[in-house]
Amino acid sequence: MVSLIFLFWLLQSLVPLSSFDASQCHSKVQRHLYQDGDVLIAALVPLFYIFDSTKNDFRPEPQSMVQYKMRSYQFSLAFRFAIEQINRNTHILPNTSLGFHLYNVASHQGNTLGEAFACLTGFETVRPNYECRSEKKIAALLTGASWATSALIGRLLNLYKYPQLTFGPFDTILNDRSQFSSLYQTAPKDISLSHGIVILMVHFSWTWVGLVLMDDHTGAESLSDLRREMDRYRVCLAFVEMIPEIPVSSYYEPSIKTHLQILKSSANVVIIYGDHEPLHGAIMIIAAHVLNMKVWVLKSQWDETYLTKSLIFDTFHGSLIFAHHHTEVSDFRKFIQTYNPSKYPEDYFLAKFWNAYFNCSFSGPDCKILGNCLPNASLDMLPKNVWEMDMTEESYNLYNSVYAVAHSLHEMTLKQVQTHPHGNGEVYTFPWELHPFLKNIHFKTGAGNIVVLDSQRKLDAEYDIINIWNFPESLRKKMKVGTFSPKAPEGQELFLSDHMIQWAIVFTELPCSVCSESCVPGFRKSPQEGKTVCCYDCTPCPDNEISNETNMDHCVRCPESHYANTEKIHCLQKAETFLSYEDPLGEALTCLSLGFFALTAGVLGVFVKYHHTPIVKANNQALTYILLITLTFCFLCPLLFIGHPNTATCILQQSSFGVLFTVALSTVLAKTITVVLAFKITFPGRLIRWIMISRAPNFIIPVCTLIQLVLCGIWMSTSPPFIDSDAYSEHGHILIICNKGSSIAFHSVLAYLCSMALGSYTMAYLSRNLPDTFNEAKFITFSMLVFFSVWVTFLPVYHSTKGKLMVAVEIFSILASSAGILGCIFLPKCYIILLRPKRNVLYHVQNKTQSRQVQ
Repeated sequence: MVSLIFLFWLLQSLVPLSSFDASQCHSKVQRHLYQDGDVLIAALVPLFYIFDSTKNDFRPEPQSMVQYKMRSYQFSLAFRFAIEQINRNTHILPNTSLGFHLYNVASHQGNTLGEAFACLTGFETVRPNYECRSEKKIAALLTGASWATSALIGRLLNLYKYPQLTFGPFDTILNDRSQFSSLYQTAPKDISLSHGIVILMVHFSWTWVGLVLMDDHTGAESLSDLRREMDRYRVCLAFVEMIPEIPVSSYYEPSIKTHLQILKSSANVVIIYGDHEPLHGAIMIIAAHVLNMKVWVLKSQWDETYLTKSLIFDTFHGSLIFAHHHTEVSDFRKFIQTYNPSKYPEDYFLAKFWNAYFNCSFSGPDCKILGNCLPNASLDMLPKNVWEMDMTEESYNLYNSVYAVAHSLHEMTLKQVQTHPHGNGEVYTFPWELHPFLKNIHFKTGAGNIVVLDSQRKLDAEYDIINIWNFPESLRKKMKVGTFSPKAPEGQELFLSDHMIQWAIVFTELPCSVCSESCVPGFRKSPQEGKTVCCYDCTPCPDNEISNETNMDHCVRCPESHYANTEKIHCLQKAETFLSYEDPLGEALTCLSLGFFALTAGVLGVFVKYHHTPIVKANNQALTYILLITLTFCFLCPLLFIGHPNTATCILQQSSFGVLFTVALSTVLAKTITVVLAFKITFPGRLIRWIMISRAPNFIIPVCTLIQLVLCGIWMSTSPPFIDSDAYSEHGHILIICNKGSSIAFHSVLAYLCSMALGSYTMAYLSRNLPDTFNEAKFITFSMLVFFSVWVTFLPVYHSTKGKLMVAVEIFSILASSAGILGCIFLPKCYIILLRPKRNVLYHVQNKTQSRQVQ
């Protein structure tokens, strides 16, 4: 039935002008090809797909179609080519000729086992445990291209310890020696293929990809390997479509589901991770819908014969294929060019090709002689979508398999000659005798590649990256655009010529396949809740942090000596700054300081000039001069806070401030006590007279100052002020400041000053009812109230500001408190001295005093 379907398809599709004789010839079926030799090698090659085309073509009645595998036909040519090369080689089996049995198997298991039994027994019908071959035995059986076919035959051959070599892709199940002790895999291991595919994704910044693979042990292993590599390089799967293990004829439903999933997904890149044979039906149906809007990344090359008819671009245009690297076998192309029916009349498949494509006609009842053919016709004249001249991966593995058997036979022959030098020269007696030689075989092919059958000694394969250029079908081209070498140093495994790659027709430039748009520099990726790491939002970097690359997970904080620019993509060097004289704030404070200094010096000059007047004499001239001189230095003290700090100025700032204000406040306290005692002298008392006579209040100044000096000495000896930098107070600047060292010592100095001010305020307040002609108590009260208010307010304001403002606040507090003392105590007196001189005479003072006493 299968053969009839195949013949019908050939007649209808390929040779519409065939004659009646051609139809008769097409009806003849030949199960295998044979060539005699001293030792035979058998190969089972699948040349057909049989599938139900009812759903695909929307026909009312069921129809089965036979799809001829042009790619598989090259296997048979590689097989014959290898045997002919070995027979011509005088260094391998010099006195032995190789023959072959080439069996054609369909795609269902029953037929496959039938051919295997025919190969073993020599019967056309299945007769287990019988051997019809009396002399010419088969040394080994070559199977492929799918692991399922090899496994099915392998379980049978394992019973007889029959050597079996598979030319399909390497498979872990076939590597199980407990099940397949007689099976050897020629193909290299795909240990690093997952890594190579992910490296390719990273190279093109594809982080959102789809995956289609078989739902079997190979698919599960591949999915695990890919997920591990993708997690390592942060590539995410948009979807995973597992194609179930079902007959090719039933692929329509799952393939349509996969097709819809691919269309629905936002991923522009789809990885088809599977071998040609298992996924053939699914890919055929998906390709029928002309999905030319995705980039396909394939694990192996596909048989595209059935995909393109007359389209300008087909489904796989722009695809990237990872193909095992192998050097081109010399003379193979020449062999194909000269392979024709006249030279090989027994190849009935070849005769059908010539009849189909070169309009030849069969002549004679044997259907082997063709007439009316195109002169000088050859296989390389076939359209590129139908026939491929370069040796494919499976063909190369089959070619190496034949050589592996030949080398093993050669080694076995040499050993037999050494063991039995006078033997009958028989090369091969029992099948299991070849196993030790196959297991240890290690040779280099004519192309320079090393062949090892033992899976424990196999090296990881290198890969060529092929780009499919599918223009009109006769111009199809597979262009090598790069390589992947797992043995290369890290970061150099992938070599790719990007400019040579053709993409699918919907892409005018490099395709983009991401879940979220890239986060530009200045932003960082913020994961979306419940989604993969490839799906994210872009969040601006925080203050003083930058991201100078695309898609950064975290922003990088700038060093203390740098700051982030406005776009937050660069760290700029901060400029050093301090409260300088050129700064507007520093300039204003300097002017205030010098202005108050000049004013205080003027007041001192007035008091010195009018020292003989009653109002000056009445308030202890010595204390007045000490207070004014101290205030002049207090007004100059802020100049130490302005300008570039150094160790000397940092120490002098706080110590001079503390000592000068202590002298000023102790002087005010002494004046207050003097005023009180002056009015208390009218009452009898030796102690008060002694105090006034001995001028004891004047000792308050050195005692109080000494206490402050002790505090400052402890401060400077334990934790003195030092030069410090503040990189955070002002954006883009590093502020050079004086660190006060011990915060406790600084606040202790302030507390001591405030306690003195509070004492002076208390004494002045108690003497508020004394006669006001000579009484300074009210003025002192107000001055101390101002002083106390300024420094109590200073503490919260000082600690709530940063940078140069902290220095400015302290300077302003010094100026304000000093100005309060100067204004409240001395300006009223200057007013009388300068503007009301009539009130600054003795009789006026006496009359005023008497009038107050009368009252």
